[in-house]
Amino acid sequence: DLAYCHDIIAPKQPSTPTNFKFAEPNDGLVKNNMDKLTYYAMSNSEKLDRIGAYLEQKLGRDLQRRRIGNVFISMDALDQLLVACHSHSLNLFVESFLKMVQKLLESDDPDLQVLATQSFVKFANIEEDNPSYHRRYDFFVSKFSAMCHCGKDNENIKTKIRNAGLRGLQGVVRKTVSDDLQVNIWESIHMDKMVPSLLFNMHNPNFMSVDLESPKDEEHPFYLSEVVFRDLVCRASYGNIKSVLKPALIHYDNHKLWVPSDFVVKCFKIIMYSVQ
Repeated sequence: DLAYCHDIIAPKQPSTPTNFKFAEPNDGLVKNNMDKLTYYAMSNSEKLDRIGAYLEQKLGRDLQRRRIGNVFISMDALDQLLVACHSHSLNLFVESFLKMVQKLLESDDPDLQVLATQSFVKFANIEEDNPSYHRRYDFFVSKFSAMCHCGKDNENIKTKIRNAGLRGLQGVVRKTVSDDLQVNIWESIHMDKMVPSLLFNMHNPNFMSVDLESPKDEEHPFYLSEVVFRDLVCRASYGNIKSVLKPALIHYDNHKLWVPSDFVVKCFKIIMYSVQ
């Protein structure tokens, strides 16, 4: 049942695990065979967990052996399967998917961290037919928050990592906030990491890219963090807004931001105008 999974990556290789090899990284996925795998997975949703487990093992080996091109191919296949399959069996596949995203985020390679974040954001935008209510996002909140504080010397890499962290946090909120049975993202254990990370970037207007043309202003952490902060506050109910206010006030105290008060006033205006 994994034959299609093997063939989409290496279409001319025998479709057995022992003989399977990834295609050359420059080749990427073969569209016809990817379509076959997608159709197979949708028609045999009970096999999704095995496909996910196989790709997870393969990605782990390629990460260890620094076969970065193959890692990108695996994530491309996973992303396409994730978007296409919304069946009740998706939960087991998602578990493998999130383990792979975590492995990439734990890598020291900025490109792999960005790749992992992009995949997570795609996942966050999917409405699952039967979401798993025992799924936890603690690691992702902690990791994305840490990425928001990236202090790399290379300004372009710093911008890239911080933006990825901001988008990752936005993805976590989108994935969890609409369902009361999902993890409670408004708990202090999460908000105490997320809110200061957003405010930290909002208060860094001098954080500029070496290349003034790229990224565009809208893609700068200074601007993106405000977008994510507004989105967070907009999604907070009246009863949850205190979960945002408390870590914000502590952040203002810790960083002595009350005087001058321009930044604090700006933040309070965002909160006031965003609360529904």
